[in-house]
Amino acid sequence: MNAATPLLDIRQLRGGYGRVEVLRGVSLQVRRGEIVALLGSNGAGKSTLNNVVCGIVPTWDGSVHFDGQDLTRAHHRTVVQAGLIQVPEGRRIFPNLSVLENLELGSYARGRERRAANLEKVFATFPRLAERTAQLAGTMSGGEQQMLAIGRGLMAEPTLLILDEPSLGLSPLLVEEMFSLIRRLHEEGLSVLLVEQNVGQSLDIADRAYVLENGTLRFDGTPEQLLASAELKRAYLGV
Repeated sequence: MNAATPLLDIRQLRGGYGRVEVLRGVSLQVRRGEIVALLGSNGAGKSTLNNVVCGIVPTWDGSVHFDGQDLTRAHHRTVVQAGLIQVPEGRRIFPNLSVLENLELGSYARGRERRAANLEKVFATFPRLAERTAQLAGTMSGGEQQMLAIGRGLMAEPTLLILDEPSLGLSPLLVEEMFSLIRRLHEEGLSVLLVEQNVGQSLDIADRAYVLENGTLRFDGTPEQLLASAELKRAYLGV
């Protein structure tokens, strides 16, 4: 892949549920090695965008290219096998399975032959998970479940990791820890699409940012450009 070619290239994407259009021609790019923040209020269409890109919700129109592959309307397993991995909003762990079983399921479609080595990496990143391999995931705290969800995503050896509201429901201290973790993963070479309502923390670590409102992009630029616009901050970010 040419260095100038976006790792993830979304063009004029449209999608929704039933007859209800949620995404109205969204174009978004993530380059290799970037953290890109996708910001917007609840109901703006952020999670729908993730799910369309990942093959969970049908694409109505537009295109999705990732790492040289056309993933428009691809099956969600094909998306995972390509290295585009989503950690969904709400964690979606398997509560009646152990921590270890949840992690192993992360390598079901991709990275299976390197499962043991990847487990070691995840445990090095999240020592708390290493201490609780036999614990049922549903008995863990919210912060621990979020660690598990991200660890499960890392087991699939992502080329790009989509994090959907990773700070949702966490205490202020755990939010700080979560964003420090995202920064560290990025410094280790991981490309990240960070989908968040936490504006301040997201802009602090992002290379570029998009603002989504009612299924339409209202801003595309650097965090500095976004924070320099009083109108944008007031209208779309509530700050």
